[in-house]
Amino acid sequence: MKKIRAYVRESYLELTTKVTWPTWPELQSSAIVVLVASLITGLIIFFMDFLAQGLMNTLYKLF
Repeated sequence: MKKIRAYVRESYLELTTKVTWPTWPELQSSAIVVLVASLITGLIIFFMDFLAQGLMNTLYKLF
């Protein structure tokens, strides 16, 4: 039990003293970057799927 208490205490001290937490504006800008990157990736996947579907439909109609 002492090892668990020591682990929790050391983890708490590390999180409160050694970790550098982002400021609110930094956090907001990072969230915006992630949102934009996710939207771009989603659009790319959507268009790739759309093109593949069209290609497969064309191939199925030929045969």
